[in-house]
Amino acid sequence: MGGPREKDGPRTGAGGPRDGKELCVGAVVPLTGRLGSLGHPLAFVLEHLAPRLTRLTHDGRAYPLRLAVRDSRSEPGRARRAVAELVARDGARIVVTMAGTQVLPAVATACRDIGVPCLSTTFPWQAYVLTQGGDRGRAPGWTYHFAWGLDDIADVFADMWEHAGTARTVGCLWNDGRQGRLLRHPRHGFAPAAHARGHTLVDPGGYAEPGGGFAEHVRRFHEAGTDIVTSAATGADLTLFLRQAHTAGLRPRLVTCSRWLAYPPDTRRAATAPRAVPPAPHSGPPSPSGPSEQVATLVYWTPRHPYRSSLDGSTAAQLADAYRSATGRAWLQPLGLAHALLEVATHALGTAADPTDRRAVAEALGRTKLSTVAGDLDFTTGPAPGIALLPLAGGQWQPTEHGHRLAVVSNNRLPQIPLDGDLFLTD
Repeated sequence: MGGPREKDGPRTGAGGPRDGKELCVGAVVPLTGRLGSLGHPLAFVLEHLAPRLTRLTHDGRAYPLRLAVRDSRSEPGRARRAVAELVARDGARIVVTMAGTQVLPAVATACRDIGVPCLSTTFPWQAYVLTQGGDRGRAPGWTYHFAWGLDDIADVFADMWEHAGTARTVGCLWNDGRQGRLLRHPRHGFAPAAHARGHTLVDPGGYAEPGGGFAEHVRRFHEAGTDIVTSAATGADLTLFLRQAHTAGLRPRLVTCSRWLAYPPDTRRAATAPRAVPPAPHSGPPSPSGPSEQVATLVYWTPRHPYRSSLDGSTAAQLADAYRSATGRAWLQPLGLAHALLEVATHALGTAADPTDRRAVAEALGRTKLSTVAGDLDFTTGPAPGIALLPLAGGQWQPTEHGHRLAVVSNNRLPQIPLDGDLFLTD
């Protein structure tokens, strides 16, 4: 399964985008470039659902429906152009996107500027709101997003830290960019959740990406007696830090990391900027010489999530099986969220006062309450306008003879997802 190809122009003829009768859902996907592997889940879902999403009935009237795909090429500038093309050439009534800390906000901002509703996911909501320039309260809103918060990540990570005991001293490996600033946010970042549970954070300050060395972080963590490290580093930077830490005799009992870790180690390694540092053998529990060990992460979707598609009632397990059958690969967490993007987008078209009016579609998004294969989404009660929350569990990549599996090791906030592994800690 090669995934959808970029569509360079509109379909012509009866029901085409220029006659106001056809409904088009546009998708901006990183099909190529450094984020290409991260765009694969949405590319698969678009191809998987395209044969089913050919018609939409609204108030007794049937509209032709199609999906149009544009490649962001993993670049913010190209992503903005992709939005413009989807609207001008394909007549998109709504645009969906996911993946990329720079590309995703570029898509949302372009949609807002043009006046087309945007739906996105896989980005902590506080970071997302910040990228929208603080004017999200104006009506109608154009940009909508479902995910979790930085504070939610902090709580799930703290659940796992406490496997090592209460009141831990935790070293913070955070960059000096937007991501690091958000993690340090006095209200939404990690400190409130960590301090409320008795943990002490040791933050030596940010580092520029890609990291050139972490000697000061290692020294400060050593001096503070940290036995846990939390991070949002790239795979390459985390590998470099852990190698330098091990050389200096610092061996954390547990590392928690949110960035890239939702994807399997091989996928995440491919999406990280090239470095002159050999890749780690794995990012799960250790082999005797593996430096990138005992790394835990967040879990937002698995085939065992007890939810069904609002489109056809298919289960999370069936979606994972379809992906495996088509690609020969194991399931990926973003699959569920990618599928939910299309569920919510078509729901908004189907419930808008006028599905051909982009403003009406945007207003329908703001009213949306929908059970999807990724979970129950409610855009009317989120922490900020246009935001719907998803709950998180804690997981750990654990090696098997066939690669890695993401074991659910903490489900305090998502008890309906059963545990299927024990959290590995270094003694």
